Amino acid sequence: EVQLVESGGGVVQTGGSLRLSCTASGFTADEYAIGWFRQAPGKEREVVSCISPSDRSTYYADSVKDRFFISSDNGKDTVYLQMISLKPEDTAVYYCAAAYTVVAADCHRPDYWGKGTLVTVSS
Repeated sequence: EVQLVESGGGVVQTGGSLRLSCTASGFTADEYAIGWFRQAPGKEREVVSCISPSDRSTYYADSVKDRFFISSDNGKDTVYLQMISLKPEDTAVYYCAAAYTVVAADCHRPDYWGKGTLVTVSS
């Protein structure tokens, strides 16, 4: 059974930091790019960042470049999203997802999803 389990969400003030974690299991990790997506209230889900399982190359949405940083710990099948300089517009449910590709920039249509973790940035 494929499982993607997110943790690390919470409430933080503007300018603060959070680190999200995603633990993956149930599929061949080196065949799937892992990505973070988010959905704000009243908005469509959007891709935030993805990482390749092969060369660990990364993709970032323009809105989070230089503020969010994705990394992986393949030994533990865990992907992290370090978020700094958070803004109120970063408030959303953040989802971890796995896409059948080794190209980070092609992760936009995942095959598997986690249940999400809520990040709230207060002003």
